[in-house]
Amino acid sequence: MMIQSRCKFKLKRIRNALNRIIYSCLTYSTLIIGLFLISHRNVSAFEPDFVFPLENVTVAQGRDAVFTCVVNNLGGYRVSGSGSETGTPARVRISFVAWIKADAKAILAIHEHVITNNGRLSVTHNDYNTWTLNIRNVKMEDRGQYMCQVNTDPMKMQTAFLEVVIPPDIIYEETSGDMMVPEGGSAKLVCKSRGFPKPKITWKREDGREIIARNGPHGKTKSLNVEGEVLSLTKITRSEMGAYLCIASNGVPPSVSKRMKLQVHFHPLIQVPNQLVGAPLLTDVTLICNVEASPKAINYWQRENGEMIITNDRYLMTETENSMYAVQMTLVVRKLQKSDMGGYKCISKNSIGDAEGTIRLYEMELSKKKTNRYNNYDDISGANDEDNEAIRSEDQNDDSLFGTNGRLYKGLQGGDTNLINKASTCHVVILISISSTSFSFIISKILSNVL
Repeated sequence: MMIQSRCKFKLKRIRNALNRIIYSCLTYSTLIIGLFLISHRNVSAFEPDFVFPLENVTVAQGRDAVFTCVVNNLGGYRVSGSGSETGTPARVRISFVAWIKADAKAILAIHEHVITNNGRLSVTHNDYNTWTLNIRNVKMEDRGQYMCQVNTDPMKMQTAFLEVVIPPDIIYEETSGDMMVPEGGSAKLVCKSRGFPKPKITWKREDGREIIARNGPHGKTKSLNVEGEVLSLTKITRSEMGAYLCIASNGVPPSVSKRMKLQVHFHPLIQVPNQLVGAPLLTDVTLICNVEASPKAINYWQRENGEMIITNDRYLMTETENSMYAVQMTLVVRKLQKSDMGGYKCISKNSIGDAEGTIRLYEMELSKKKTNRYNNYDDISGANDEDNEAIRSEDQNDDSLFGTNGRLYKGLQGGDTNLINKASTCHVVILISISSTSFSFIISKILSNVL
């Protein structure tokens, strides 16, 4: 029973195979008969011939590709040497177009019938002389040599190549992410990609600054672009901190990129532009400290006795970021008082260390107006505090500037002394910095006394 069952199973498989062969033969025969009937509608004395060469096609994966084959005199044609000239009946040869994938030696289509089992292929004909092979949603397996063939004797054919290209893509699982290194350390950034043709990798800094490559103990090169899958950085400084871009391109748009952030860690560093600051009482004064730190630091101000300063109606503290690691600390002391004089500390702390800077604040006294000892004269500056500050009486070197009667003589010659001699008394001032209004007022006062 078991042997009989096996025999029946084998016979069934053979029967199915024979049925497929018979079906294929019938289909092919039907195709040939159909082509024969079509060709006999219009029998030509000329053999079929190609009008234009078959052109190579380049297409991105996922797009559609089209090959166009233009053939004249396709159909039935009389075979050369037949007919009345030889005394034999004229023979008519049937010609048709076939599409073949040459490298795989696979027939794709004959006439308008697709032979291969590929639903993405189709053949169209414009009922004249143009035949097209359409490949939808092209895949990499479609790449290769394609042939447009006409079954003349000998056969005529044209070939063209289908190039399938793939836009670049970053292989994220094999590519570096954000990285953190200590200052003076090294970092290796890796960028892997796929695509066809093989993508080229280019490195750039996001901020447009140069990439520093140190080759050997003393060699150092700077460039805006570095090529290669691996970017090696050695003896890293804080200025190299920032975002780096890995760009993959192969001529097939679009190019793609990945952003990698390089964080360089170091302990805080404080620079104080002015360590000694003076200001008059009841004015506002600004103290400044410049801080560099990574990771981000906690910054604050203290008095020299350790008292923490907080923002209130007397103190205003601000921070301005100048870069990824640089911050400017500012302390504004409002309406300066005697008790505000002394030392101030700007302090910065992060996970690596801390630093501090000291600024000493002192009172700057405004210069007071002096009257010269030869004549008690009231305020000549127009009651302007700023101008009063700029006007000083010079009475320390009176002997060198004045005679016994208070006349100015040093540095004056000729007619100048005659003008001075007309005055019974003369008020002398030295102008350090004065506005034009006050200057005019002073001159008018002097001239009124002189004249």
